[in-house]
Amino acid sequence: MFQNPFSFDGRIRRTEYGLSFIIYVVVAVIVNAIIESSRDAAILGLAYIPMLWFLWAQGAKRCHDVGNSGWWQLIPFYVFLLLFQDGQPGPNQYGENPKGIQSIGGQTFQGGQNTGTSGGYQGGYSGGHNNPTTNYSSTENPSNSGGYKDGDLYK
Repeated sequence: MFQNPFSFDGRIRRTEYGLSFIIYVVVAVIVNAIIESSRDAAILGLAYIPMLWFLWAQGAKRCHDVGNSGWWQLIPFYVFLLLFQDGQPGPNQYGENPKGIQSIGGQTFQGGQNTGTSGGYQGGYSGGHNNPTTNYSSTENPSNSGGYKDGDLYK
């Protein structure tokens, strides 16, 4: 996380973009407070140059993650959409997926393992009564002919 934060190349996840936004706001509040408390500290206004460069670079990388040019962040309120919109699975013209998730033919693969259809649950848990590898034989409970059996969830 935060590798080359001032570079406009590559892709970043929502988490890194959100943290970047928070860092920018906190530093801006501190700089504003110092400038307001001492009129002699107006030179600190130059601190906004690297701060804005950082914010725009992170915004451009987040735009790249959703498959758009970095110029899209100039659209009013688009930066807030970037906080919630999921990135494109798999590589795109801007680089590899920062989550490491690849999408091939509607199937999502993470680390070489199929995790289901793209856009679905990306977690690693495969247990419970919906696990297709669980054997539900009718000998366990003859009143149920198939599917979920009483108590299977707690075994």
